[in-house]
Amino acid sequence: MTDLNQIGKAAQKAEFELGQLGTLQKNKALVKMADDLEKNSSAILAANAKDLANAKANDMTQAMQDRLLLDDDRIKGMADGLREIADLEDPIGKIDRGWTTEDGLDIVQERVPLGVIGIIFEARPNVTVDAAGLCFKSGNAAFLRGGKEAINSNIALSDTLRASLKESGLDENAVQLVHDTNHEVAQEMMELSEYLDVLIPRGSGRFIKMVVNKAKVPIIETGAGNCHIYVDEFADLDKALKIIINAKVQRPSVCNAAEKVIVHQSVAATFLPTLVKELRKHNVEIRGDQETQDLIDNVIPATEEDWSTEYNDYIIAIKVVSDLDSAIKHINKYNTQHSEAIITDNYQNSRQFQKQIDAAVVYVNASTRFTDGNKFGFGAEIGISTQKLHARGPMGANELTTTKYLVNGNGQIRE
Repeated sequence: MTDLNQIGKAAQKAEFELGQLGTLQKNKALVKMADDLEKNSSAILAANAKDLANAKANDMTQAMQDRLLLDDDRIKGMADGLREIADLEDPIGKIDRGWTTEDGLDIVQERVPLGVIGIIFEARPNVTVDAAGLCFKSGNAAFLRGGKEAINSNIALSDTLRASLKESGLDENAVQLVHDTNHEVAQEMMELSEYLDVLIPRGSGRFIKMVVNKAKVPIIETGAGNCHIYVDEFADLDKALKIIINAKVQRPSVCNAAEKVIVHQSVAATFLPTLVKELRKHNVEIRGDQETQDLIDNVIPATEEDWSTEYNDYIIAIKVVSDLDSAIKHINKYNTQHSEAIITDNYQNSRQFQKQIDAAVVYVNASTRFTDGNKFGFGAEIGISTQKLHARGPMGANELTTTKYLVNGNGQIRE
């Protein structure tokens, strides 16, 4: 069985060495990693083809296969993400604040790495690159464990990054991938508090809940996205249609895809027939409450379970409400605090929605698909934090830091 203690020791050593690197050294290494990904694309795609073949043999859904798929454009996207991370301001050494106390002590609060960051994730091989790049930029060692669905892809990607680090004269153990995908190894990693400073799970809501319940290492919760779009009585309906179609069908398997549509009753009879017709063109299954069933033929009755389910598929549930307050109450009851949106031309309603919705990201007149580290200007993301402590929303390099206080005195003692 894989010796996680050995990996942990190597990660701690690498993290210490990372802390001694300057910004230019880190940026140069990130650019080389990006270049090497593109140079090694043939081998990476060959490994990904093995994973896709296994996925098809195991009847993985088409939407989930899309999460797994790599192609030249996606490899280029990962490489460009590393280059964008290199271009970002280095968070390490950044001073948050400074002051002098009444005792004459000079205190500054400075940004430092979290340390060794464990990432447990499912079938998205791009996480290997995004996590490695962001951890490296912020001076953290990346301790990665992906799912069996993407193991060949993850090995090819991590081997490329490690070889790039070695060729740059740096410790390749700044990026380490656990090759053993057995559940027992994952459980052991969740308890590796001697070496891991924080653990970040990425995957389905069920997977994240399992990690949270079993881990002994501090957790940053990410990912599960039961995202809603509310069409207000003052909505531009053409705009609403365009946004919902984008949010649902562009990539239904990702956490920022829309899973529910809430519609004000005054526009439901006008809007829902058009919306459902367009959704069905994209083979989206429609589930709905009684009001939706009364307006639209062949709607599957939505159950209580539907309202709290993240489908990750071509399925959507629709609810008609009497007012904005009802929409907010429903969303706050069932959402996963990820991303929520209102479509409205009424400023007061938009402000109320943004103030009262409990979520990491709240949109007005825009698709939930923008909740993404790259789209937020972070180059990539380590995940979308849906908790409230430390970080919330897309997490870039800055969110992978903590602070220490540097105190300088001149012989002071406390009386």
